[in-house]
Amino acid sequence: MSEIFKFLKKLQKNNNREWFTEHKDEFEVAKTEANVIFESVYQELSKSDELEQLKIYRIYRDVRFSLDKTPYKNHFSAQTGRKKPYKRGGYYIHFEPNNCFIAAGFWGPERDDLLRIRKDIDVSDELVKILQSKELKKEFGELVGDEVKTAPKGFNKEHERIDLLRKKQYIFVKNFTENDILEKDFPKKVVKAFTSLNSFFDYMSEVLTTDENGEPIAY
Repeated sequence: MSEIFKFLKKLQKNNNREWFTEHKDEFEVAKTEANVIFESVYQELSKSDELEQLKIYRIYRDVRFSLDKTPYKNHFSAQTGRKKPYKRGGYYIHFEPNNCFIAAGFWGPERDDLLRIRKDIDVSDELVKILQSKELKKEFGELVGDEVKTAPKGFNKEHERIDLLRKKQYIFVKNFTENDILEKDFPKKVVKAFTSLNSFFDYMSEVLTTDENGEPIAY
């Protein structure tokens, strides 16, 4: 078993500062192992996409405004965005016992960006066609994300693409086993999956860098 999961499984049962302090050496080994994988994925992905700096999240939780005062996360994770302003979207990797996955897309679009996406969906079926890609479906299945209950303000609840208009997030998720992430070819598998989203990212980037008349936005 990887040190990543040996440590995280222990942490799940002992999520307190005293235990963590006593097992800090184990944490450092597990963190290093996870970071090596994150960096490998990032370097492999950088060969095919322009990326912002890799962000590896700390294991320490911010409990200031949370009712849950558990001090540590029970996972390791990392994220990178595509290089703005002309490339949009982002990638995420998550290692947790019995819950390893990668995700990509738009987790929290800004209000103006979300409106711009919806306005394009309102008049174009381009996104529908992209989501029907066999390769994309094979790698990720269906588009997921939080939705409004009926229809966004200003849009017809009977619209033929109301399922897409209702989205507040545009996300793809692919699950892996703990053994999967420890295989030498894991970074290549991740990049293969992320590459299946190229048309989706190209579409979203074009929408978010042009106005409603299709004219480029000056940056």
